[in-house]
Amino acid sequence: MKKLWNQYCYAILLIGLSFVLAFVLAEKTPTSIEEDYLTIKVEEGDSLWKFAETYADEHQLSPAEFIKWVKNANEIDETIYVGDSIVIPVKKDGLYIASSREDE
Repeated sequence: MKKLWNQYCYAILLIGLSFVLAFVLAEKTPTSIEEDYLTIKVEEGDSLWKFAETYADEHQLSPAEFIKWVKNANEIDETIYVGDSIVIPVKKDGLYIASSREDE
C-alpha cells in the first residue's frame, strides 16, 4: 500500500483537491436579478409604459425594450396588478428614485 501511495500521491492529492474545489464552487449561489435591480410595488394607475417613462433616465432602453425586459424578468404576460412586486432594469444604487416615486 505504501508503494502505491509513493507512486501516485501527487495524482491522488490533485484529484482530491479538484473534488474539494468543485464542491466549493458549486456552493456559490449566483446573484439573483432581484439583488441587482430595483423592485417596486404596483399601485393603482401604474402601467409598464408609465414605469418606462418614469425611469427613462436610469436605463438605456427604449420604452418597448424596457417593457419587454420587465415582462421577461417577471414572467408577465400582459397585465400587472395592484399589489404585485416587479423588478425593473434600474440599478438599486439609484434608490433615491424609489423614494421620489412614493412622494408622487
